Amino acid sequence: MQGAWVVSHNDSFIDEVTEEVRRDRLFALMKRYGWIAIVLVLVLVGGAAWNEWRKAQARATAESFGDRILAALAEPESDMRAMALQEIGAPNPSAQALLDLLAASDLAQSDPQAAASRLLDVADRQGTDRIYRQIATLRAVTLPGSGLDLETRRNRLDGLALSTGLTRLLAEEQLAMIDLETGETQAALDRLMQISGDAEISAGLRRRVTQVIVALGAEPPAAPLLAQPSATPDE
Repeated sequence: MQGAWVVSHNDSFIDEVTEEVRRDRLFALMKRYGWIAIVLVLVLVGGAAWNEWRKAQARATAESFGDRILAALAEPESDMRAMALQEIGAPNPSAQALLDLLAASDLAQSDPQAAASRLLDVADRQGTDRIYRQIATLRAVTLPGSGLDLETRRNRLDGLALSTGLTRLLAEEQLAMIDLETGETQAALDRLMQISGDAEISAGLRRRVTQVIVALGAEPPAAPLLAQPSATPDE
């Protein structure tokens, strides 16, 4: 029994010594490399704080930009609105495009040619979101009194017609109007028929296209049906 006690006591002593050695090594490592952990914590905390500050700054900038736009649009006269919009600083290219679209909308009443020129400048501007450029193009070519010749309008619309989504169909609609303007009635009718049967057409566009087709003495095609799930055979 005494021998067993000695062995057990020795094992316990060895375990204690081993644990003490491990603790000493851990403290030594912490003294030597602990600053790295502190730096990592500071970096993580600092990065999170910087990210939150940046988000807050972006939010404040966007809110200020929106408030200034609303204040400018509240001006009673178009000249005053245009001047107020001109004085607003845009925080990014997309915001500048939005300002130009709004300014061109007011300018269209007094000087449609200048408005069309401004819109085409947005349409050709690199670094601007494609949707703003497409909207600017459509607005410019459909603006009464824009001074744009037929070939320019057609070329601009041809580019949009190669895009996707509703913008493509709106461009096709305007191209059909140009066909009617130049006396190409059948070409216009064919284009309108194609638009009317497109699965991506909106309700408003379908209504407009249908009215023109009927006015031309033709029968509009039936609305495209959505694909129906196949029926499960009865067991």
